[in-house]
Amino acid sequence: MAKPFASSADLAEKEQTLEILADGVYALTAEGDPNIGAVEGEDFLVCFEALATPTAAKEWLARLREHTDKPVRFLVLSHYHAVRVLGASAFGAESIVAHEKTYGLIAERGEQDWASEFGRMPRLAKDAASVPGLTWPTVTFADRMTIDLGGDRGDLVLQYCGRGHTEGDIVAWLPKQRILFAGDLVEAEAALYTGDAFHRDWAGATLDRVAALEAETLIGGRGAVTRGRAAVDAAIEQTRGFLRVMLEQVGKVHERGGTLKEAFEATHAALAPDYGHWPIFEHCLPFDVSRLWDELSGIERPVIWTAERDREVWDRLQG
Repeated sequence: MAKPFASSADLAEKEQTLEILADGVYALTAEGDPNIGAVEGEDFLVCFEALATPTAAKEWLARLREHTDKPVRFLVLSHYHAVRVLGASAFGAESIVAHEKTYGLIAERGEQDWASEFGRMPRLAKDAASVPGLTWPTVTFADRMTIDLGGDRGDLVLQYCGRGHTEGDIVAWLPKQRILFAGDLVEAEAALYTGDAFHRDWAGATLDRVAALEAETLIGGRGAVTRGRAAVDAAIEQTRGFLRVMLEQVGKVHERGGTLKEAFEATHAALAPDYGHWPIFEHCLPFDVSRLWDELSGIERPVIWTAERDREVWDRLQG
């Protein structure tokens, strides 16, 4: 029997958990759905990620408003994917911050990604008609941007660690509290989506830079909040391990002149025992393997995903 396309059959609501990680530091997790967070400044808020639609974002903001009524000065987007950014209009932020490469990716492929991601994950596209259009960052940077939170709250450091999940991922780091919002560069007990990734960079220098921060609390792109240095290091290494298995398995098949289907089957068999029970594993893997196959074939930048290409790859590998 053919598997349902991507996450099209995942229609059950996920239980959301709002956690206060430190004074004025919030995270909302939801059983493997995209995570989102916020940090209080002295008289303003910095929000991290925007969810897929304004309607979904307003539900998060209503919960956040039970704890703080400070205005949103900065909305920080870790990368360009639609389910992370299209809810931005709900925040009323003074500035929308992202990496300069994220701005370019929105211009290059934002429309196609919007159609692709809403087709793959219809449940996340709550009230899709509420999206007013593409989200455009108003402030961009190349390497690092520091936000003074005021008073004795310390700084929030936005940092580019290198190519990984996309060309433009950034993390949000609270050095005083040692809390890291890692975006999709790290997943805690959730499968990786690597369809727009740079696998070798991500598994190497990029995750090395994330680990070098020595966070004591980490909020990944999906999954539960990770607490304690040992657990944070383990989450980073489990992310690296997923990538390394992919590189090994797809690499072997590619090197011997095999087929994309063979590479998918070998990778699925190698990853499933440890990762197969995690959220979105079956959804992601065909797109992951397809991108890595392209990368090993010398296609430096990810081919743009469209709704039509999604279906073609799915039918070829998971159909």
